[in-house]
Amino acid sequence: MKVIKFGGSSLASATQLKKVFQIVKEDSQRKVVVVSAPGKRSKADEKVTDLLIACGTKALLNEAYQPVLVKIIARYEEMAVDLNLDLAIIDEIKRDLETLALGDKSQPDYFLDAFKASGENNNAKLIAAYFNHEGLEATYINPMEAGLFVTDEPGNAQVLPESYERLYELRKQAGVLIVPGFFGYTKEGKLITFSRGGSDITGAILANGLQAELYENFTDVDAIYAANPNVVDKPQEIETLTYKEMRELSYAGFSVFHDEALYPAFKAGVPVQIKNTNNPHAVGTRIATTREKSPGAVVGIASSPGFSSIYIEKYLMNREIGFGRKMLEILEDAGLSYEHTPSGIDDLTVILRSNQLTKSQENNLLKRLKADLKADKVVIQHNLALMMVVGEEMRCNVGTMAKASEALAEHGINIEMINQGSSEVSMMFGVQEADEDKALKALYQAFFN
Repeated sequence: MKVIKFGGSSLASATQLKKVFQIVKEDSQRKVVVVSAPGKRSKADEKVTDLLIACGTKALLNEAYQPVLVKIIARYEEMAVDLNLDLAIIDEIKRDLETLALGDKSQPDYFLDAFKASGENNNAKLIAAYFNHEGLEATYINPMEAGLFVTDEPGNAQVLPESYERLYELRKQAGVLIVPGFFGYTKEGKLITFSRGGSDITGAILANGLQAELYENFTDVDAIYAANPNVVDKPQEIETLTYKEMRELSYAGFSVFHDEALYPAFKAGVPVQIKNTNNPHAVGTRIATTREKSPGAVVGIASSPGFSSIYIEKYLMNREIGFGRKMLEILEDAGLSYEHTPSGIDDLTVILRSNQLTKSQENNLLKRLKADLKADKVVIQHNLALMMVVGEEMRCNVGTMAKASEALAEHGINIEMINQGSSEVSMMFGVQEADEDKALKALYQAFFN
């Protein structure tokens, strides 16, 4: 059995849905189909999820939401008409959205979660109707019916362990099962969404619970590339990645997956195959627990802007018991999470995402770090980009750090910070955001050209 997931771009129009149907039809092992909300039909278009957020927000504020609601319904209706479907499905979708708009607004987070999730939910109903219209037995499965139970954290749901046993029962159902991604239910019956991009998470959860042989994730690219193709010209396609490598690359800016999306599949040892809806016979990229050794130590290079560093210096810091704990308590009190903490004997650097800090918070944080830690120096630096060089085989190869450093030096790029995880799967360089693209090209050239 295969679990197969389609992203928004794969489901944006009737033309795309016809491709999806052929992909599912040609392989009888593709029994469970997880769907996203309709995405953009062109660069200038709007995603249905964005329209739903706008509509739900207006409804919450008692503003005129009807014009946006009409646009949302029109998206589904256009697909239904182009597919020659009975428009009773559109009447059902319209009733669902109108009921949501008039729903309980006393808890805004739950109200908006229900609105956002309707994009996937209604698309699943329409796709099930289309498959049946084409003669392929298909059933819409609501996550509540499937037993996908989650924590009560609107916008950030976590799957409950008992869900996996319940989901396994879906194997007994006949035909193709169409499951909306992005949300589950609490034990009390509240609809709760995963983080944005959560349809990938739903697919991974189902692959785990159903003990699938493979989780196929269809998107709009032939494979995962060794570097951002918008920056590097025709980068190399990656045939196989390990889960660890994928997580490092996703964290550092690869946009194919949310960086936590694959964990349920990884936990169950289910391999993932990235495929292209528009070119389904391309090999794609396989993500698995292990992979064969490759000729090079590095499998991919990613970058991500929007970071700041807090540099703390204090003589004999290494002799002071509890220094790190005190520093982390100050960050915790300020409600800040950190990403990395490279350190020396008399100094350390804390890397965090810049969007957490307001100017007022920054000033208060500087004062407290200096006063409470009795630090000799505390400096905050903004506008940093993190460059991540990733590959499990780096631990077995000598000179990878030297090659990366030399490449950046040759292109006149100053390294603000270096850090390597204890697992040796990745090494990280901090550079100025203005140098991000130049650094990515330099590193790619060093390791792949």
